[in-house]
Amino acid sequence: MKLAHLLALGLVAGLTLAGGAAAREIRIGAGAAPTENVLKPIKAAFEKATGHTLTILATGPKNALADLDKGLVEAAAAGMSLEDWLALMKKENVEVADPAGLKAVVIGQDRIRVLVHKDNPVKTLSREQLKGLFTGSLDNWQAVGGADAPVIVVWGTLIPGTNSLFQKNILEGATPGGNLLEATTAEDVRQIVASNPEAIGIGPLAILDASVASPGTPEVARPITLLSRGNPSPELQQLLDFIAKEGQALIRQ
Repeated sequence: MKLAHLLALGLVAGLTLAGGAAAREIRIGAGAAPTENVLKPIKAAFEKATGHTLTILATGPKNALADLDKGLVEAAAAGMSLEDWLALMKKENVEVADPAGLKAVVIGQDRIRVLVHKDNPVKTLSREQLKGLFTGSLDNWQAVGGADAPVIVVWGTLIPGTNSLFQKNILEGATPGGNLLEATTAEDVRQIVASNPEAIGIGPLAILDASVASPGTPEVARPITLLSRGNPSPELQQLLDFIAKEGQALIRQ
């Protein structure tokens, strides 16, 4: 086989990108906010532009940072600041190796939205009403102008960043109560709310679609942070640059 042919085959097999980085998989552990608001929206465009494969492991902030420590992912992302993230890990009794070695970059902002069934007639909810609905002191939709039906609170166990911010800003530190239905991810919360006319839940802005409704409520927002161990690799830096430049038109904020 001619040398030129061999070189051509080698070029195809070992495709290199701008900056000399070979196309490869970038694995990121993430919570609901970065998954739905940033990573999913830019995934296809980023992969097409760079040749890299972006693998999103939506395991929640706690597992994402634990996996980063174990070397199972290249980065971790969540809808919270580094300070709040480390506080969450301490609360969950998960030791973080060398917190000072973590490099944090804000890659977006998330707005938390309240989700109700698409046929729910309630159009607005005050902070006081939300606290009553989510803690169980208001246990019938009639109390806020809705139908005569019990309130079902859908609460996701894998979205602690979303939950803690909502509890702090809307529930004034109270925990959810009443007729509580446990869910997992933000997507699971949305699906359960979409299937139950009496349900109410919360999730990141990007989770909204035609299957649910979102009444007007006081705004709750937070930064979306990506963590790496030390400086990002060239490939991860490509992702950060893409999000900061080309990706902004794709991200829901």
